[in-house]
Amino acid sequence: MPPTLASLAQHSALKLKVRAGADRLDTPVRWAHASELTDPVPYMEGGELLLVTATNLDAEDGAAMLQYVRRLAAAGVAGLGFAVGVNYDEIPQALVDAAEEAGLPLLEVPRRTPFLAISKAVSAAIAADQYRAVTAGFEAQRELTKAAVAGDGPGELLTRLAAHVDGWAALYDTSGAVVAAAPDWAARRAARLTPDVERLRDRPAPASVVVGDTDDRVELQSLGTGRRVRGALAVGTGAALGTAERYAVHSAVALLTLTTARSRSLQGAEQRLGAAVLRMLLAGQSDHARAVAGDLYGGLLDAPFRLLIAEAAPGSTPELLAETMEAAAARAGEALLMVPEGERVVVLAADGGAAVTSCAGYAEAQEGRPAREPGTEDGEVVVGLSAPCGPIAVAAAYKQAEQALSVARRRGRALVEHEELAAGSVLPLLADDAVRAFADGMLRALYEHDAKGRGDLVASLRAWLSRHGQWDAAAADLGVHRHTLRYRMRRVEEILGRSLDDPDVRMELWLALKVTTAAASGAPGASGTPAT
Repeated sequence: MPPTLASLAQHSALKLKVRAGADRLDTPVRWAHASELTDPVPYMEGGELLLVTATNLDAEDGAAMLQYVRRLAAAGVAGLGFAVGVNYDEIPQALVDAAEEAGLPLLEVPRRTPFLAISKAVSAAIAADQYRAVTAGFEAQRELTKAAVAGDGPGELLTRLAAHVDGWAALYDTSGAVVAAAPDWAARRAARLTPDVERLRDRPAPASVVVGDTDDRVELQSLGTGRRVRGALAVGTGAALGTAERYAVHSAVALLTLTTARSRSLQGAEQRLGAAVLRMLLAGQSDHARAVAGDLYGGLLDAPFRLLIAEAAPGSTPELLAETMEAAAARAGEALLMVPEGERVVVLAADGGAAVTSCAGYAEAQEGRPAREPGTEDGEVVVGLSAPCGPIAVAAAYKQAEQALSVARRRGRALVEHEELAAGSVLPLLADDAVRAFADGMLRALYEHDAKGRGDLVASLRAWLSRHGQWDAAAADLGVHRHTLRYRMRRVEEILGRSLDDPDVRMELWLALKVTTAAASGAPGASGTPAT
């Protein structure tokens, strides 16, 4: 603690007496300064013990002393030391009364105590306090370093930090979620600061901000050495941090940043191993993949998992989505196999797990925000998600994810699951300009024929195909004789130059009819309106 008026009053060598403001002796003293100016306030910074002999003061004038003392108190002067036996044998009652009224502590300095002795005592106390702070800071650094290298996670480091600052501490991941907190009750308090952490994340590291409410004062410090923030540290205290506490916080930030960097180096090695496992799975070598996966990914391969492919806009990366999924998996204790491929990332994640859920949440949030400019690290990301699968079906799951990704791009969706494609109609998959152009070109001659009043070839073709080539049923639907329908189908073959006996031709014509009908009716997935 810095020196206070109380510690100076109790200093046996100084022999100071308290004459006013005895209830305010706990005021810290930043310095001791002698001045005989009638108005020394312009030269004060606040927190000083002002020493006077009243050479230029009329200390017996009550009104003058009240004005003088009030100005000192308003300037933040810690207290007033009055030397007796120089100009006054004792402190005039007018000054005592003024100090009591203004609430400014007044100390009587005996004739035999020089002002220099008081200044030295204050200076020595400040130096001792600074030494204690530095020593405590180094001790905190040693303790925090031991906790960091123990390899038991950030919990012990946060516990020791909270003890050093006499408050609480919490660690956040890149998504703004609380990873750990100490004491345990602080997790709920820390969770309320997630919006502040998210705003801090948008600033280049290192960055800090002070927030708080009626409960406490919280300093948020970003973790990271580059442009991307890798997490944040929150430290909550009842008051501003002192020198020793500041040392402890800076040490914790440095250690957590180093731990994060080390973790990312380890993550790089894990990703290389994951890439090898993925290549084996795609090649159908599931047994070899299990052997290589070991304890790191073996648990993931023992239960149904999903394969997803995330692709960022040109010039961007899906890094923020990857970090969000990694953080969610880490909190849930899930294994996650992630292989970056430039603007893409391929992921194997537990079916129904936290990582897949966080991916869906990220995609939902992305669809509700404005598009990012090309070249930003966390630009627009599109995701294709496979159906649940096992190790022997990874190649098929990869194709499913690719198909879902293609549909997501075409529909303007952030995420599409393969189940959506399997459960719905194939027509929305064909809702693009190339397919519509193909359909229009294939049927144009038939529509032109009907437009000249030469028969209803398009309607007849649709009825015949819908009845799987059954002449009587299709003719009944049209209200014509079956011979008439047979004639019309021959005309269709002549005009198109293709045989209706070919199943591929029948399939193409049926899809062309469905696409052009949908376009004409303005159905979803037609006329340039992507189906969702």
